[in-house]
Amino acid sequence: MRLVLALSLFLFLAAPAAAAEPTAPPGAFVSLADVDPTIAVEMRYLTPHNFIGRRIPGYRENVCLLTRPAAEALKQVQAAVRAQGYTLKVYDCYRPQRSVDAFVKWAKDLSARRMKAEFYPRVRKQVLFKEGYIASQSGHSRGSTVDLTLVRRPARRQERYRRGDRLRDCAKPARRRFRDNSIDMGTGYDCFDPLSHPYNGRIRGAQRANRLKLRKPMIVAGFKGLETEWWHFTLRDEPFPETFFDFPMETASLR
Repeated sequence: MRLVLALSLFLFLAAPAAAAEPTAPPGAFVSLADVDPTIAVEMRYLTPHNFIGRRIPGYRENVCLLTRPAAEALKQVQAAVRAQGYTLKVYDCYRPQRSVDAFVKWAKDLSARRMKAEFYPRVRKQVLFKEGYIASQSGHSRGSTVDLTLVRRPARRQERYRRGDRLRDCAKPARRRFRDNSIDMGTGYDCFDPLSHPYNGRIRGAQRANRLKLRKPMIVAGFKGLETEWWHFTLRDEPFPETFFDFPMETASLR
């Protein structure tokens, strides 16, 4: 018995320690809620309501982590849009590299098409890399990029997605899309479609005006947009322009 116990203790002591999770650089990242708690947070990749259809690795809490300058700039935008009767709602903020790796793995599996009918109904999965919808690195992993929209105040009730619900084309008219409480931007969030391009010529009238209601204060606050996604903005003077982080999306990463 003593020999067995001694051997067990030896094996325990000799076993390599589990690698500690990476954390954010001290003081460099913050939770958006600590900077401006009035901004709504709906982290889509924490849920199955995304183009893959399941929670994405690395997302552990419904929290928006950003570099401090990006969060402070969003606070400025929130003040501007609240004065017009709206609030910001963020869908994605910092994104761990492991999450991006999961996107790449999914994109290479051409048989995984569970959410196609909603998020990419007119795009062949074979061209997701070529057309820029998926990439091996994302500006989100640098911590100063955010996906967001505008919600009219007071916010109306939003539909809740449950796995297995009927999927609805993200580029259809608002009444036929998932009932997000965002104002009508012409497409849903994460819609892989040319209609998502901020200045697509087919987006006119109120939808175009709504996109500008978001875009203008974001530009004034120091963000730049992306030519293929109306919801995507990156801080121009981002503090980590060449660093792609991989700490989990949870408040514990800030400690």
